[in-house]
Amino acid sequence: MGDFHQNGVITTLHNLNNRPLEKLEKELMSFSKERPMALILPCLYSELEGPAMDNIVAELSEVPYLSKIVIGLDRADEEQYKKALDFFKVLPQDHVVLWNDGPRLKEIDGSLSKIGLEPKELGKGRNVWYCIGYILAQGQAEAIALHDCDIVTYSRDMLARLIYPVANPSFHYEFCKGYYARVANGTINGRVCRLLVTPLLKSLKKIIGAHDYLEYMDSYRYPLAGEFSMRADVLRNIRIPSDWGLEIGVLSETWRNYSANQLCQVDIADIYDHKHQNVSFDDESTGLSRMSIDISKAVFRKLATNGVVLSLETFRTIKATYYRMALDMVEAYHNDAQLNGLTLDIHKEEMAAELFAENIMKAGQYFLENPQETPFIPSWTRVNSALPDLGKHFLAAVEEDLKQYL
Repeated sequence: MGDFHQNGVITTLHNLNNRPLEKLEKELMSFSKERPMALILPCLYSELEGPAMDNIVAELSEVPYLSKIVIGLDRADEEQYKKALDFFKVLPQDHVVLWNDGPRLKEIDGSLSKIGLEPKELGKGRNVWYCIGYILAQGQAEAIALHDCDIVTYSRDMLARLIYPVANPSFHYEFCKGYYARVANGTINGRVCRLLVTPLLKSLKKIIGAHDYLEYMDSYRYPLAGEFSMRADVLRNIRIPSDWGLEIGVLSETWRNYSANQLCQVDIADIYDHKHQNVSFDDESTGLSRMSIDISKAVFRKLATNGVVLSLETFRTIKATYYRMALDMVEAYHNDAQLNGLTLDIHKEEMAAELFAENIMKAGQYFLENPQETPFIPSWTRVNSALPDLGKHFLAAVEEDLKQYL
């Protein structure tokens, strides 16, 4: 059951009475006349063969208010691209599959590379960035939602609740973040959020003191959620991180560009489960270990751009403060789980906290050793200024792919 508590500096929109989906969708249909709506699906080809996508596509097929679905397809060869086109053809909405690994979109990437504006790193951030570029080039959608393609508990009311705050013309929100309880299969999930982000933000507030950015970030109930929605204006100027700090980076960008009363978060699901990453204790280049480093770097970079001076001694203090706070939170999560009849392995929780503490230090050292790093992909406003005709070429390249293989 949702509560009505408003915490922090952004508005929280709760699920107070499980409003019928039919009524939500009826309103969204009326909103769509004034604000056409689109959905971005950043997708790996492997996810088409996973446990989630069949249901996601089936649910989306029943959504009546979307005018466009843009699927960004990564890690797909020619045969797999053709299979993806066949997989998504059941969608009744106008939809398009961007073959990011195809020769035509690689040529677009090459045009950007010549002037140093191409995404530097493969991954979700790059995929999302190209989907944004396509939507902006089309110039039709006014409210855009994005969610992952590995949600095994997906239902279309998640999308309705997610896009509603930016689709409703009487609301003034420019950006909305989805949140939910990460409880599934008898346990509490979401380790990186619970055991890294929350105690790290609280530790930084304790060390640095009152800071608008930290207060803002700590207002989000699930800052690492991959589900958010926004108005088209947000897409034009947002800079997408190229590493695994995507969600934190997007929140940081919206904080930079908009006032707090234009941002909100919404409860979109009682139960949420998706593909779980390995912790990767022995390899910091992958899994939750890599994620924890990239997220920590993203937070440190944002603090530095706001005038906070960070040194090696500061990072040592952050690590120590974080670790003590994380251990206290492990106990809190365990007690919460026990009260609710859930299981939580304290040993594994504390092992994760130990790893994250080490990775906070690694992230700090990397930050100090690479002061000139620019991890953000340039905004599409900058790209279109440098290459005014790129949008037309982008649309034509996608259309040629479709003509050739459909």
